[in-house]
Amino acid sequence: MQNPQPGYAQRFDTARYADSLPVPFVRASLGGRAVAYLLDILFIFGFTALLTLVITVIGVVTFGLGWTLFAVLPASGIIYSAITVGGPKQSTIGQRLMGLRVVAPETGARVDIITAAVHALLFYVAISTFLLWCVDVIFGLVRSDRRLGHDLLLGLAVVPAR
Repeated sequence: MQNPQPGYAQRFDTARYADSLPVPFVRASLGGRAVAYLLDILFIFGFTALLTLVITVIGVVTFGLGWTLFAVLPASGIIYSAITVGGPKQSTIGQRLMGLRVVAPETGARVDIITAAVHALLFYVAISTFLLWCVDVIFGLVRSDRRLGHDLLLGLAVVPAR
């Protein structure tokens, strides 16, 4: 408990509470995940624009041969997630802004880049089909740890960053 300021009630210190629990019992809100995804859409758009610029320059330098790299652009969201979630901060930029990170729930271990890419791929497959997306979200609504279907398939959890 923190010392209250005069005229204010005491606050419950959620940061210390979450630190005392093992990872499987700490959950991230679905609303926070949704806002993080909306923010990530903006960052993926910027990443795709940067990637387009780099590929264009490579294509000019290689007399058009490098333009075959444009085939990578549809996977830019997966590449973005793999680099950021598989990196040292364990989260996309949107997740960082919302105070979230992705971990293995039993151990709290970091996610490798391949698992992060597959996690993103499963997410985009689920979100591209309305029925799969509904099933994915229902998992999060009925489970107390708020893990979605693609989290369960890979054994990952999105938790508050500490």
